[in-house]
This record gives sequence, structure tokens and C-alpha cells, in this order.
Amino acid sequence: MPRASSVGGAVVLLGLAAAAGCVTARRGPVPAAPVPRELNKVTQPPYVIEPPDLLEVDLIAAVPRPPYRARPLDVLTVSITDAIPDQPVSGPVTVEPDGRIFLGPYGSVTVAGLTIDEARAAVEAQVAKQYKNTTVNIALGQSRASQQVRGPHLVQGDGTISLGTYGEVRVVGLTVAEARRAIEARLAEFYQDPEVAVSVVGYNSKQFYVVFDYGGAGQQVLPLPLTGNETVLDAIGRTPGLPAVADKNRIWVSRPGPDGCPPQVLPVDWQSVVACGDSRTNYQLLPGDRVYVGAYPLSALDVTMARLIAPVERAFGITLLGTSVVNSIKFPRSQGGFGNFR
Repeated sequence: MPRASSVGGAVVLLGLAAAAGCVTARRGPVPAAPVPRELNKVTQPPYVIEPPDLLEVDLIAAVPRPPYRARPLDVLTVSITDAIPDQPVSGPVTVEPDGRIFLGPYGSVTVAGLTIDEARAAVEAQVAKQYKNTTVNIALGQSRASQQVRGPHLVQGDGTISLGTYGEVRVVGLTVAEARRAIEARLAEFYQDPEVAVSVVGYNSKQFYVVFDYGGAGQQVLPLPLTGNETVLDAIGRTPGLPAVADKNRIWVSRPGPDGCPPQVLPVDWQSVVACGDSRTNYQLLPGDRVYVGAYPLSALDVTMARLIAPVERAFGITLLGTSVVNSIKFPRSQGGFGNFR
């Protein structure tokens, strides 16, 4: 079935929360409110960025505001013609940390702190020491700062991402489109009409949880990132699988309710989902959902009995060991030992 639009998805999710109401959570029939399932999914509302999401930022278009002065690690495009025959210099040249660029047979020239026109004049003066009537062209290929903008950026605990020398931009609580505009607004202080592309490559703040109960022998909680398309079957598929003590009849989804309301519990018919292709209880997961996998009741009883009996066994073992030691001291010959023989 086709998915609903983002707005429609948001309306459905709000409707689910309202329909669920503040009722007592219990195991039993599936709630009457429409719940997203494998074949009837809803599109999640626009993704809201939170720590510690990972954003990929790409600087598509950015022209530095004039006058731009070359800095170390900038890349300049240099072209020198009509000088040494068959040895033209043409291509990208990186400004070294000491501020110089190397021009092969023409030596090196310090360009850090110079505008592009000043850098071209400096190169022309260097080449003119050996050759006359040369043509020199220089353009900015890539600024050092643009290299700091491109790439992955972790949303920090204070809700910002770092853009290197451009400072930090607050993106927490923003959608991807809003974050793009915020980054462009910051870069506009340094570039003319900057254009960036932003995407989420690490969905770290929106999670669901798979909880395995080991019948009194502890529980295992696996937090997994939510991209908006996962179902119960997807959730279990991301784990090593159901443990040996898992009771396939005791699997459900616990969905946190609105503030002040108890959770919603959605029982899962696991056997029907995996063996019969029944999608009715293969629910689409939402942020914060807990997929709970219970253990066989007898497993819990076995663990409880083991815990009760183990101290008694230890006490008997210590008693028997003590008795054996005492008897071996009192009656050494009875142990086939080293008593005196007459």
C-alpha cells in the first residue's frame, strides 16, 4: 500500500496517542485504535535533530567575500605559459603551512596573506627573474575553511555542530531543512550566497529497544537506531536471534504513552508473523518503543529453585568435607593410609 505523506503521518501518530488515552496498560486484545503495521505503515514526521546524531554536510557552492587572502592549506589553481618550453605549470597547487607555493622549475613564492591579484603579481615577479613575456593566471581552487565544512559533523551535547574556523551552529530541535538554512546563514558571513547540502547519516537520537528476559537470570537490553521503517520482525532480525529460553508466546511491544499516561502494550503473535506471513501484529516501531521478549515461566522457576538450593548444597558439601577430614584424622588406617603396622 502507498505510504501517507509526512503531514498525514504526523496526524496519524497524534491520533494514535489521543485514541490510546490514559487507560491501564494490560495484556489482551490489540487496541481498537489504528496502529501502523507492516503493510500499513505511516511516514514519520520530519526528523528532528538531537544529540548525538551525525550529520553529513557538503559545501555545494561558496564564493569567498572579497578581498580573499590566501591562507596555508588553501588550494590555488596556477597556470604559467610562454616560459620554459614544453614545461608549462598548470594545475592545483597547495599553499604549504609556511605560506609558500612551489612552482617546480620556477622555485617557490610566499603567497599567504596576499589577495589573489597580489599572489599573481608575486608569481609573475618570481618568473620574470628568469623569463620574460610569460602569462600567469591564478584562481582560488579550494579554501582551507571549506574543507572544514565538508564531511561528517557530530551533534554535540550542547546541540551544536562545529564548522572549524567558522564557529559553531546550533541545530538541536531543527529539521534537516532548517539545519541547512542555519548553516547557510552562518557561512553567509564569509561567503557570497553559500549553498550546502545536509543529510542525517547517523540516526543516533531516535532509538527503539529490544529487551530479552532470561527468566530470572538477568535481562539484555539492545538499543537500536530508528530510521522510521522498522517493524517488530526487523527489530528481532537486527539481534543475534531469540535466546533458547525465549517464549514465543510472550512477545509484545511496549509503547510509552503521553505525559501522565500509562504505556500502550501491543501483543505480538510471533509464530504467525514468521511462519504464516501474518502482518497484523508485525507493528511498525516508533521512537522509544520496547520490543519485549519474555522467557518461559519454567525457566524462571528453574533459576529460582537453583538459587534456593545452591546455598543448601554448599552447606552440605562443607559439612561432608569437614566430616571426611575429621574421620581421616581419627582413623587414618581406615583411609588406607600410613598408620603403624604391628
